Amino acid sequence: MTKKLTIEELERKAYDIRADIIKMLVAAGSGHSAGPLGLADVFTALYFDIMKYDPKNPTWDERDILLLSNGHCVPVQYVTMAHAGFFDKDELKTLRKFGTRLQGHPERTRLPGLENTSGPLGCGLSQAAGMALAMRMNKDHHRWIYVVMGDGEQDEGNVWEAAMLSAKYKLNNIIAITDRNNIQIDGPTEEIMPLDDLKAKWEVFG
Repeated sequence: MTKKLTIEELERKAYDIRADIIKMLVAAGSGHSAGPLGLADVFTALYFDIMKYDPKNPTWDERDILLLSNGHCVPVQYVTMAHAGFFDKDELKTLRKFGTRLQGHPERTRLPGLENTSGPLGCGLSQAAGMALAMRMNKDHHRWIYVVMGDGEQDEGNVWEAAMLSAKYKLNNIIAITDRNNIQIDGPTEEIMPLDDLKAKWEVFG
């Protein structure tokens, strides 16, 4: 695992990651910018302070799992993985190019270190619940599963079904993180489908 950084180093790393996201998107000529830039601090903390992983052995049995549910935000994950040593930073220039490992949405089988394929929104927490149940069966549920979700995708019933299942089976090795940026593709979240008090909703679901 990459060594943990100090707060000052984390702040600088997040700044550098944001800069590389912009360079990457400019080289691609397309792609989402706001979500990835907003999540830079979260991904920096996960990769450089919190998670267990080995960039030279991405399938290490003791690694923590990170699932990106809002897959259009994957530029932040690619850049952070490159900074963490999973692949060379020069490859970031290939985002969205034909044949690249760095697709516009994460594709698990293309890039070692990606744990899920996403594009259709609302699936990440369900994927996490399935993995957590499998870990319990295999007696390795000491590992953590982190799920990053957008707020707009929480219009979908799939998210809340996964929340109910996770609570019922006490899948307490899942950490779900919601990017509450109040915007989705068609406009402000509270105009499209009001989410109201998300904290209260999650508490009610257990």
